[in-house]
Amino acid sequence: MTEVKKTTKKEVVEVAKFKGRYIEEIGKRKSAAARVRLYKTGEGVLIVNGKKLEEYFNATCANLALTSLKLTSHTKDIDLSIIVNGGGLHGQAEAVRHGISKALVTLDKNLRPSLKAKGMMTRDSRIKERKKPGLKKARKAPQWAKR
Repeated sequence: MTEVKKTTKKEVVEVAKFKGRYIEEIGKRKSAAARVRLYKTGEGVLIVNGKKLEEYFNATCANLALTSLKLTSHTKDIDLSIIVNGGGLHGQAEAVRHGISKALVTLDKNLRPSLKAKGMMTRDSRIKERKKPGLKKARKAPQWAKR
């Protein structure tokens, strides 16, 4: 008889094992949260949920996630290990961008003015509004009939 093992928790396996000290920050957007670990010495390897960045995100979202790295020109000298969950791809990419920006500021305080000027240090707290009773959606009311 063969035994079947059930896994209850989804395990995240990183492709590249990073070593050394790291800076950990959390970035959020909508209902997405990204835990970013920035390793100071590296070759520019970015791992998101056990996959390379280009495999996890499409081209548009990957560019969005990397804007803070490109702005500060740190694309080739640090490694990033990111675990992101919740929300959709676009929200996750913005959460990653927020987490990377916070980690870069922790690494170097002089980067804060340039990142803040581009709006990357501000957490975009807009989330979906809850549905109210008696309405079809958050604000959409049923059609009103005069007679």
